[in-house]
Amino acid sequence: MSQSIESVLTETRSFPPPPDFAKDARVGSFIDYESLYDRAAREPETFWAEIASELAWATPWKKVLEGKLPDGSNPEAPAPKWFVGGKLNASVSCLDRHAASWRKNKAAIIFEGEPGDTRVLTYGQLHREVCKAANALTELGVREGDFVAIYMPMIPEAAVAMLACARIGAPHTVVFGGFSAEALRDRILDAKAKIVITADGGWRRGQIVPLKENVDKAVIGTAVSTVLVVKRCDTPYTWHDRDVWWHEVVTPASPKHVAKPHDSEHTLFTLYTSGTTGKPKGILHTTGGYLTVAAYTSKLVFDLRDDDVFWCTADIGWVTGHSYVVYGPLANGATVVMYEGAPNQPGPDRFWQIIEKWGVTVFYTAPTAIRAFMRWGDEWPAKHDLSSLRLLGSVGEPINPEAWMWYRLQIGGDRCPIVDTWWQTETGGIMISPLPGATPTKPGSATRPLPGIAADIVKKDGTSCGPNDGGFLVVRKPWPSMLRTIAGDHERFVKTYFGEVANCYFAGDGARKDADGYFWIMGRVDDVINVAGHRLSTMEVESALVSHPKVAEAAVVGRPDELKGQAIVAFVTPRMGFVADDALARELREHVVKEIGALARPEEVRFAEALPKTRSGKIMRRLLREVASGSAARGDTTTLEDQGVLERLAQSFAQDE
Repeated sequence: MSQSIESVLTETRSFPPPPDFAKDARVGSFIDYESLYDRAAREPETFWAEIASELAWATPWKKVLEGKLPDGSNPEAPAPKWFVGGKLNASVSCLDRHAASWRKNKAAIIFEGEPGDTRVLTYGQLHREVCKAANALTELGVREGDFVAIYMPMIPEAAVAMLACARIGAPHTVVFGGFSAEALRDRILDAKAKIVITADGGWRRGQIVPLKENVDKAVIGTAVSTVLVVKRCDTPYTWHDRDVWWHEVVTPASPKHVAKPHDSEHTLFTLYTSGTTGKPKGILHTTGGYLTVAAYTSKLVFDLRDDDVFWCTADIGWVTGHSYVVYGPLANGATVVMYEGAPNQPGPDRFWQIIEKWGVTVFYTAPTAIRAFMRWGDEWPAKHDLSSLRLLGSVGEPINPEAWMWYRLQIGGDRCPIVDTWWQTETGGIMISPLPGATPTKPGSATRPLPGIAADIVKKDGTSCGPNDGGFLVVRKPWPSMLRTIAGDHERFVKTYFGEVANCYFAGDGARKDADGYFWIMGRVDDVINVAGHRLSTMEVESALVSHPKVAEAAVVGRPDELKGQAIVAFVTPRMGFVADDALARELREHVVKEIGALARPEEVRFAEALPKTRSGKIMRRLLREVASGSAARGDTTTLEDQGVLERLAQSFAQDE
């Protein structure tokens, strides 16, 4: 990144907010956005204090912010503290205040199981269930500060478990229900969890995921003394002395529980992300600052209203599920949809059927899912009435312009604004995004930072880049929901996030700003290819490939090349009905030349039925680089959705050599 990235993305047409949307929006014009942003920049502590005051605080804070961004040269440098001296309980902000209001009988969670079973929990009912679970956990010996591991399908009890942990001050670490026993064990050991909450099984693509069986393997040799089990699938299981049924201890428990306020900096949860080493990183978030930003961004970015039905398709095993299925929407008193299964079970229109059935108004999903929908065909969404939708969102990897346009036209009916959001597990909440009633959008751009977020694109020395100069994406000032440390490895925390660019949080992403100040995220810094001395973003080449009508998805990596330094290797998944052959490979190489130039022509085009992705939908290009270079996959691979993808790709390479 010492050289500027040669960006060849063209700024496409701009889409202004629909007038009918803007007139009733929380922020209704770009002038209003700029005014709010400028005020937050001038008076950040006053701004964040106003935002935080919308939560239910038991004890006011004495100081809004204490400290500054860590010094990357000091391995012991502390993270900032927010709302110092203040006390609150996240569960109270998400439940008690709503259950004591007119929202008591409003739907909090609408649950749709993959087999077709449904449940609706009102705020009053959800509050009672969380109080029961809090009492049961206390009876099982869980105390304030004890870590609880949650390994569950996307059922209401998963949200109940999270909120019950928050209620009693026991930090939770949620492990995605698709992870292996080995991955679960690593996280249990790292968090030193003493109890695991799970289910006998969960539904995924018509099959039962053996959660209880995985837990039995994972807890051997750990400090886990109790496994609390929800009966979900009535699947065969082995019972142990440590096992306890949810319906035997939670269901009969008292529905009354007085929540204890916790310090603003009390640990709310840790969440593990993949690292380039073999050990995942336990990202630690605290209560007051995290909840402030989760609630603020939910309301502002999604323009949440009391009559909205909000569906974020992420699993709670990811930070998106934490912030935009549980904590953010519930803090705003919203109605959220939880769906247990796969988007194509039993058919490719399952998501559209759910939107029509429940009248979903705000839909938030990943670019990977959108590209899958495109591949399956326009006829599937066309079968359903999607007119209830008023706002669409995108989260995860940068969304390519073609997928953005398809999303707008086929799902949003060319009327719904799209909020393309950039953020990370580490940031806790959305950092860069359009405001749907204020920001003109450009397909592929996350547009501008939110008020209160001091994001910038800089060179290695920390100076700001000029328009369309690629550089490091950083945040120059603290924000309330920033990670406080990596659990058990503070030195790694300081070095990883504050050691690259002085006085800045470095996100690990490359990006650029156009002449309008819009941010274009270009992917991880590692995903920049140096071809004959020229630096190209993988996203640029991928965007060119997926703009071809025969391509559903593409991932681009570099492999060592004696002549060029690096050669471009493209992994491509064709759309349904097209033959993956040499003729198509040649066609795609020339298409890239036409879109970008000869410099970007892929040396190889490899066809694949599937690409290696994390369970949250991000393509793991690091693993593709290793496949393309002929080496074995290294580092953490536990977040892979399909462990067999790498083996199939490697075999394909071996057969062609």
